Amino acid sequence: MTKSELVSRLASRFPQLVAKDADCAVKMILDAMTGALVNGHRIEIRGFGSFALNYRPPRVSRNPKSGEKVQVPAKRVPHFKAGKELRERVDIAVV
Repeated sequence: MTKSELVSRLASRFPQLVAKDADCAVKMILDAMTGALVNGHRIEIRGFGSFALNYRPPRVSRNPKSGEKVQVPAKRVPHFKAGKELRERVDIAVV
């Protein structure tokens, strides 16, 4: 599902909500989540899952084309872990 699909589904489910307002609401939620991760906080949505940051230390890698060594700096990357309820619902739907 893309962001625009989420906005259109939200607008269709709640007729009192104009598509422009639904778009603004989705953007605000995503901005708030991004801000929390940038500040080093963990996000937990009960029944859905949690977002956290994983630290990747600096390392030496290779350029696959030339074979030369390349320094890759340390970085923090977002990580999603699905909650128990989401895992169970997906498992039931797939089987």
